[in-house]
Amino acid sequence: MSILGLKKKQPKTFKVKVSTMDAEMEFSCEVKWKGKDLFDLVCRTIGLRETWFFGLRYTVKDTYAWLKPDKQVLDQEVPKDSPITFHFLAKFFPEKVEDELVQEITQHLFFLQVKKQILDEEIFCSPEASVLLASYAVQAKYGDYDPNFHKPGFLAQDELLPKRVLMQYQMTPDMWEEKITAWYAEHRNITRDEAEMEYLKIAQDLEMYGVSYFSITQNKRDTELLLGVDAQGLHIYSPNNKLSPNKSFPWSGIRNISYSEKEFTIKPLDKKKEVFKFYSSQLRVNKLILQLCIGNHDLFMRRRKVDSIEVQQMKAQAKEEKARKKVERQILAREKQMREEAERAKEDMERRLFQLQDEARMANEALLRSEETADLLAEKAQIAEEEAKLLAHKAAEAEQERQRLEVTALKTKEEKRLMEQKMREAEQLAVKLVEQSERRLKEADHLKQDLNEAKDAERRAKQKLLEITKTTYPLIAAYSSPPPPTEPESPEVSSSIRMDFKDSDMKRLSMEIERERLEYMEKSKHLQDQLKELKSEIESLKLEEQQQAGLYSLRSYAEPPYVPHSNRNSAYMAQMAFYEEV
Repeated sequence: MSILGLKKKQPKTFKVKVSTMDAEMEFSCEVKWKGKDLFDLVCRTIGLRETWFFGLRYTVKDTYAWLKPDKQVLDQEVPKDSPITFHFLAKFFPEKVEDELVQEITQHLFFLQVKKQILDEEIFCSPEASVLLASYAVQAKYGDYDPNFHKPGFLAQDELLPKRVLMQYQMTPDMWEEKITAWYAEHRNITRDEAEMEYLKIAQDLEMYGVSYFSITQNKRDTELLLGVDAQGLHIYSPNNKLSPNKSFPWSGIRNISYSEKEFTIKPLDKKKEVFKFYSSQLRVNKLILQLCIGNHDLFMRRRKVDSIEVQQMKAQAKEEKARKKVERQILAREKQMREEAERAKEDMERRLFQLQDEARMANEALLRSEETADLLAEKAQIAEEEAKLLAHKAAEAEQERQRLEVTALKTKEEKRLMEQKMREAEQLAVKLVEQSERRLKEADHLKQDLNEAKDAERRAKQKLLEITKTTYPLIAAYSSPPPPTEPESPEVSSSIRMDFKDSDMKRLSMEIERERLEYMEKSKHLQDQLKELKSEIESLKLEEQQQAGLYSLRSYAEPPYVPHSNRNSAYMAQMAFYEEV
């Protein structure tokens, strides 16, 4: 039995994953496909016609390689994973992007790749140029700057500057955003493809733009150097300086490049110049260097020739496309302007309509308010008329009251004047009575003294009379004869007569003092009655003044100074004491 039927069938296709700068694609490829077949499939898928700049790159161990177009895919050193991963990248860079990049897709892919190299610091860029490039990148992504839409913080999630630039200055993300936005606002009316082209035009002037670097040695002593391959030629750098080459070999000055295993030889076009040799450590790297040299040299020679029919057609189509897009942009801008004007006119009309509606509503409200105001004014006029009548009546009453109060005030003033006069008279009378009382008190003291002297004399006279009586009584009894002839009176008899005389005077004096006491008591009582009446009249006047409703405010008068009751009655009490003693 044959064992051929037991052999496992080999798959006819394999999976491929291709990553561009802005998309990922998966393809099912036939086993016999060459690198060119897969590359053409990718170019057709993304619509790319400027294929000579690009290639499919893959990773091999610690370096990278480009898929060869004339060799089967699976026969190359591609990864054996499924799907096999390739990166669709620019392999060669143009000398002048504005002249050589025709299609927008080509510009866009170059823009994305160069932007990534700058952000990853594979291309050195100064902080000022980084901010300017970032502003063009923002214009390409967001369009024209609109402060109403692009609020602060709208760039917070975008990676726009290299980390080296961010770490070089002590600035916050908001400060960087403010600087980028200031440039971004200047790029109005620039389309996405124009912004990307401006980005590339600035980037192509950077020293590390489009340069592929490789480690080499110049001689057997292993002096470390860097070889740079770009669209201009070959450059030799120091290991720590990728910006300024120590030596350059432009493509126009190179006659031949060859390598044998690890040794490279650059033969200048001028045979008098020395041949430059250098060494590379890996054969795979040597092959990659040779591919880049051949490709860049071919493109260098191609740029100096007349464009092919295909390129001429592409440029013509691109020119027509740009013109068509320009017209479309102009039409779009005109339509946008007309639409904005129409919207502004609509907004103005709506605003005017709202304004008219507000004015109409306000007019209606004003009309209603005016009607209500008219009714209120009529009612107020009627009320005002009634109030005017009432006020006129009150004014008449007030005038009468004023006249009455004036008369009352005059009368009050006159009564007050009279009362003050009476008070002054009463005070004067009280003073006089006090003086009289003091004078009578003194007289009473003198009279009391005289009375005491009279009593003493009377007592002495009575004693003498008793003595005489006792002496003369027996003689009168013994001799009852008629009295002897008249002789001059003795001193005792004369004193008795004088005593009789003094008794009569005393009686008369007592009667006179009693009469004066009674008169004084009547006068004092009469004066007290007058003072009481005067005080009651003053109190009534005060009450009347307080009840006159503030029209005439009279100052309250203190009670007139008068002699206290104890002082007024001091003379009377003294006389009473005197009479009691008597």
